[in-house]
Amino acid sequence: MKILVINGPNLNFLGIREKSVYGTQDYEYLKNLISKKAEVDGHDIEVYQSNHEGAIIDRIQEAYFDGTQAIVINPGAFTHYSYAIHDALASITVPKCEIHISNIMEREDFRKVSVTKAACDHQIFGHGLDGYIMAIDWVAQR
Repeated sequence: MKILVINGPNLNFLGIREKSVYGTQDYEYLKNLISKKAEVDGHDIEVYQSNHEGAIIDRIQEAYFDGTQAIVINPGAFTHYSYAIHDALASITVPKCEIHISNIMEREDFRKVSVTKAACDHQIFGHGLDGYIMAIDWVAQR
């Protein structure tokens, strides 16, 4: 299965940024975790990260044409206000799962609101980096 994993702003700073919230493992660790999952399950998984809203929208739109069969997305802070990313996700009819490393329901009030969730089929939060594995499993079963 061809799966696209999209990471939004500041996720490239895993292991650097707010370790008490996001853990001590760095972004390379996350990419390796996903790569091993792909190898074990026989998936073709691309991991993409950008700090730029337009670049994320462009990559979602490219997924429409490149044979992507599922999307796992951690929109980062764009979760809370990017109707543009919502609209791009809504345009793609493959299974989509929104992932968050921390438990967004136990954090600041603004983090409890996801405008992108409605354009996804499922949401996983609060399981650390293992949430990515859970999300990959979820989309692969669809």
